[in-house]
This record gives sequence, C-alpha cells and structure tokens, in this order.
Amino acid sequence: MLIAQQKKNENIAEYVLYMYQVEDIIRAFKFDVDAILANYVEPQLPDASFMNQYRDWYTSLVQQMKSQKIEQSGHLSDTQEVMIELSYLHNTLLNMTKDEKYIGLFEVATKYIDELKSKSDLREKNQVEIAFHGMYMKLLLKLQKKEISPETEEAFDSMRIMLAYLSRGYRKMKSGDLDFLQN
Repeated sequence: MLIAQQKKNENIAEYVLYMYQVEDIIRAFKFDVDAILANYVEPQLPDASFMNQYRDWYTSLVQQMKSQKIEQSGHLSDTQEVMIELSYLHNTLLNMTKDEKYIGLFEVATKYIDELKSKSDLREKNQVEIAFHGMYMKLLLKLQKKEISPETEEAFDSMRIMLAYLSRGYRKMKSGDLDFLQN
C-alpha cells in the first residue's frame, strides 16, 4: 500500500509491475487476507503499526478483484487505466510529437516485443502492455532464480529502457511539464 503509492508517484513502470505482483500474490493466497498478512506482509513489515492499513488495502484489492471478475487472470481497472494512459503517451510520442529518442528506443525494442507477442498469449495486447509483461516475466524468472540467457537479457534490456523513457514522460505528463507541441 505505502510501497504502491510511492512507486505510483515516482516511477509508474515500477508501480505497474508491483501491482501485477500484488495481484498474483492475492491469487496465490486464494484471496485470504489473513494468510497474505501473516505469510507475506508481516515478515517484511518493520513496524506492526501499519498492519491495519495493509489489512484494509488488501481487503479492498480482494473485493475489487472479485467484483471485476479477475480472480483467475487480468489486472485491476486502476492498473489498466494507467496502462491506457501509457499507451496513449506511447502513441503520442511516436506519431504526434515524433520524439526521435523514443522512436529509436522503440525500434530497438520492437523486434523483441513482436517475438514475445508471437510466442505468448499476448496477441491481443498492445506493444506497451507486451513490454510490461516481458518485464514481469523477467521479475518472475529472477525470483525463481532461473538463468537468463544473454540474448533474452538483451531483449529485456531494450524493453526496460523503452519503458523507463516512457515512465519519465508519464511523470512529466502528469505534472503538466510535458509539452506535446514541442519535441
């Protein structure tokens, strides 16, 4: 909860990946808030005074996931809304402002995004979503302590760099510092 808010304010890409992880944790604990708190939150919590806030936050997320019918898969509507904004910014940088730096980063990542799309069930997703799923896949591989080949690491890096640039642009857009009329 506190981590999510901090990430949302500082780095939107980290926020999206964090929320993907939280959704999977909720599913792994079968939507049992007490089990999440006892087995996942409490061991990491340096100060027990925050436990009620975490209980409220996870309870709210569980309710949202159930009401949005994403118990098996899918993402919270708030996270999807951020993804829509990032996709809008992505298209704006490519097509309207023709941001040369972003176009170059995207061109490098496109090959890997297309490859991931063809090898997965992400065919209906846009390029930004696929890049996020690639980054989440890397996170899961690291958590499982699986080896990542140099070629796969190169693919992940290209997506990470593209998303980092997009995240900085998002922060500027949200603060009103991004001028779409000037490149």
